[in-house]
Formats: sequence, structure tokens, C-alpha cells
Amino acid sequence: EMYTETISPTFTGMAFSQAAETCFVKLKLLLLAIEIRPDDGSDRKISINPRGVKISPNTVGFFIAQSAEEVKRAWFFCKACHEDIKDEKQIKKCKCKALAGSKKTSLATMPIKPSALKKTVSMKDGNTNAVNGRTTIAATDGPKKEKTESRLDADSTPNDIDFKSTEMRYDSTGMFHWTQSTSIEDSILDRNQAAMTVLNGHVVVCLFADPDSPLIGLRNLVMPLRASNFHYHELKHVVIVGAVDYIRREWKTLQNLPKISVLNGSPLSRADLRAVNVNLCDMCVILSAKVPSNDDPTLADKEAILASLNIKAMTFDDTIGVLNQSSNAPDAMSPLGSPIVLHRKGSVYGSNVPMITELVNDSNVQFLDQDDDDDPDTELYLTQPFACGTAFAVSVLDSLMSTTYFNQNALTLIRSLITGGATPELELILAEGAGLRGGYSTPETLGNRDRCRVGQISLTEGPLAKYGEGAKYIDLFVAALRQYGMLCIGLYRILFRDTSTSTDASSKRYVITNPPNDFNLLPSDQVFVLMQFDPGMEYRPGWGDGKTGDRIPRSSQGGGGQKKGDAS
Repeated sequence: EMYTETISPTFTGMAFSQAAETCFVKLKLLLLAIEIRPDDGSDRKISINPRGVKISPNTVGFFIAQSAEEVKRAWFFCKACHEDIKDEKQIKKCKCKALAGSKKTSLATMPIKPSALKKTVSMKDGNTNAVNGRTTIAATDGPKKEKTESRLDADSTPNDIDFKSTEMRYDSTGMFHWTQSTSIEDSILDRNQAAMTVLNGHVVVCLFADPDSPLIGLRNLVMPLRASNFHYHELKHVVIVGAVDYIRREWKTLQNLPKISVLNGSPLSRADLRAVNVNLCDMCVILSAKVPSNDDPTLADKEAILASLNIKAMTFDDTIGVLNQSSNAPDAMSPLGSPIVLHRKGSVYGSNVPMITELVNDSNVQFLDQDDDDDPDTELYLTQPFACGTAFAVSVLDSLMSTTYFNQNALTLIRSLITGGATPELELILAEGAGLRGGYSTPETLGNRDRCRVGQISLTEGPLAKYGEGAKYIDLFVAALRQYGMLCIGLYRILFRDTSTSTDASSKRYVITNPPNDFNLLPSDQVFVLMQFDPGMEYRPGWGDGKTGDRIPRSSQGGGGQKKGDAS
């Protein structure tokens, strides 16, 4: 569960990485982010795994822990009294003078569970909340400055900049990649063109929709994949398979996002799925925009479930997965202009294709996995498809609503992790209906790229591979944080089922969030991390040839390269 708590004065002056290590090793708490108060008095902001930031007095931290009682250790911790304590449960309030003063600013420590709604909340003066007797101040408290959009006018523009020849690569806030408006006709592929493109490491969106179906907002799905803290060559190509008449209605919100293609076909057509190389994709997302029938709500997910089962039942020729770009033909280009560089072998069985299916009705999760012996009445969050990340339902957001009710900052943190960096300025632009607007790169907007992102690290190879050989989780946590500034938040472990003879037994993984310190690691484990932006990963000739050097292999890295001359 996620909690917020004011950090002890003992941490004042520490770098965030040092504070996170201390919290994990000594307090058994996972510190994800802190609230930063700008010196100019502007609105506070939440910074996730910030680089080079030191903890200031009365800083509020965001933690993952089992209970609110555990999180209090972050406030009680005193180096003088608790330095030699081995049992973290013994860290309680001491009588040091350093902790004599009360907190000036404290945010509510509320759990995520919906049962927390039974607690009372009262509002005073609009900005100050009294939650369970603890005084809290909203994050928007304090003086505000007028936010003015930066404009390029004749008086402030240097004469030596030629804006006609300057390419805009990011939106006006610098948070997302941006491109000139692309016509949907230029993005539509037929089956033959898609097959010739040799797509790999991409995202396939299987979309069921009628021409008059309500819009579901595909931009919200694609935008996080276009966050500016990815380099251009890391962006995964998105291929939407569905009725082009519906997608044309959504296209206005997608036309300024790069690397999007549309295949006018059916997600149930195996020929269309083979054309887009669904066996080579990094993720297949199955969505439906159709309005459920009032006659039988259990049939609302029939297309999505059929598409999922259809893909799982397919088999593929694996020879295409071992193709590689010839060193003698560096200019070999696919029809979409990306060098044909395939990074991994494709799935031979459809059951190994990474897939996530959106469900309207929770109970329909029982039909997604033929090998799963869960009871039909099992709640969604206890089923194997949900635990393995292959099913998603809107009801999952109920607990998020409960969390937001008690702690508005938790939503800000979760939204930052999911969207890749939404800002109030960008939300205002989108809410007004203007859509993404391009902007010229300035030091300020380029600085917005320097923010961490969620990634996956493999323990099979690379500098951290040695920790996959029976090491403890705490060893990996400390090494990743000290050497690479990466904050480990959980493991992605293969589901071992000795009694299963199915072909996909080894492909299913489940998430273990914040394992115990003494948890044993396996070579097949992948690690979820909050990794720092790396400005030194711009495109270079020979990228993707497998020579990673000391780079850490990331399964989150997108497939396909880019044309020579393209800048990231």
C-alpha cells in the first residue's frame, strides 16, 4: 500500500538515493518520491527518484509499506538512538531534542484499501484538512505565481535562429515527443505493406469498434509511450488493427504522435495478426469500444475474449525472429523507413505473446485462461490473469478512488508513473481541446526530459546478472541504487507450475512488489526499476547490433531504429 509521511530531521541534508537506501535497509520501507518546495514559492511538486536532490527539513516522502504504523518509522528514526537497532520494529519515538518539535507540515497517511472510507474527514478553511486528528496542508497551499506561457516574440528572439529550418520534436511543454500532423491515409497499411514492414518490438492494439461507437480516447493509451524521457529510437511503433472508419474519428488526437500505423482489418483475422507480426510484438492490447448490450451484460466482453483465445491458439514460424540486419547493408530500410533490426526471437506459440485484455465484466476473467483452475466466484484481483498482468477491468480503479479521497498526492504520484509525466499546463491545453502543440526546444523544455521512468532490468545478462545467482534482494537494491541511480520497486518472476504440461507454463510472470530484504533472486527474474534519464543514449550507427558494452539490457527498450539524420 502507498502512504505519505514527513521524513525525520535525521535525513535532512542527505541525497535522495542515500535516504532511500537507509529507509530500505534499516527501516524496511520503500521510499519512492518526495515532495519538493521550489524556492520561488510556486506550487509544490512531487519528484520521483530525483537525481542530485537533497532532503530538506519537513520533506514529505511517498512510501510503499504494509501499514501506516510501519511508515511512522520514517518520522521516528533518529540516528543517535536507533543507529545500532537491528529490529526495525523497535524504532519508536525517542526523546531526543532533535525530535522535540512537532511537524510543521504533514500529509495524511492513508492506506489504499477501500475499507478506509469508514474513516472521517473534515474540511477547514478550504486548504487545511483535519484527518484523524492530524493537521494536513494541501499541496496547493502557499503563494502562487501567475503561470504565463512562454512565447517567442521579436524582441526576445535572437537574430541568429532560423525558426523555419528548426524542427519541433517535442510538444510545447517538452514532456512528450511531437511530430507534424500526419494524415490517416499516410498511416494506413494494407496487409501486404504491413507484412513487408517486418515489425518487431512494437505494440499491437486490437480494437473492436463500430463506426458510431463512442470514442474511448486512444491518445491516453499512446501518449505515455511517447514520453520525452525516451529517446526517439526507443519509441515502440504502435500498430492499431481495427475498423478505419472508427479510428478516423479518433485520429485528430493521434495525428501529432510519431510512429503510429493503422491496419484496416479485424483483430479476429489471423491473416491480419500475422501481417503485423503479433508474435514479435512487445505487447498486444485488446480493447473494445462497442456499447454493451442491455440484454446480457456477460456478453459485453465476447469479442475481446475471442480475440485473446484466438491469438493464444495460433502457432508461428520462428525463422523470422532470427533475422538480423546485414553488416554489409547498413541502409536496408523497411517501407516505414526504419532499419530492419530484429532484437529477439519471436514466440512460436500464441500463448507466449505478451497480452493484456480489457474487460467490462469482472467475472469474465474466468474465460481468459484455459489452464487456470480458479473458482469462477474468485475476485478479480485474486485471479491468475490479473496477477500475471494479462487482464484489466475498470473496477480496479475503485481502490484508486478511495486512495485519492484521503490523499490527493497519491493520485499525482500514480498518474506521473503511468502517464510518463502529465503536467498541469499540458492538462489545461488538452482540456481546452487544442490537442498537442509543438514547441521549439529551449533549455527549460529540454530539462523536462530529465526525469525518471519505469523500466525492466534483466538478471539474465549485464552488469547486474551476478545478483541473479542466488543473491538476496537487498544486495541488488543497494547495488542498483549506488551504481546506476536505479530504484528497484519489485520483481517480475516466472510462474513455475511443476504439474503443468502446457506450452506457456514458462511464459507467465507475476509481480512481487517490494520483496523482503532477504528474498532470494533467480537468473530468470526481471526487475521493475525507476531508472534515471540517460542523455548519452542518442542514436548512433550500429545501434541495435547487440553490442551493448556496459549498458544494462532493458526489456523495455523499443524495437526498430530510425533513419540516418533523425535526431532524438
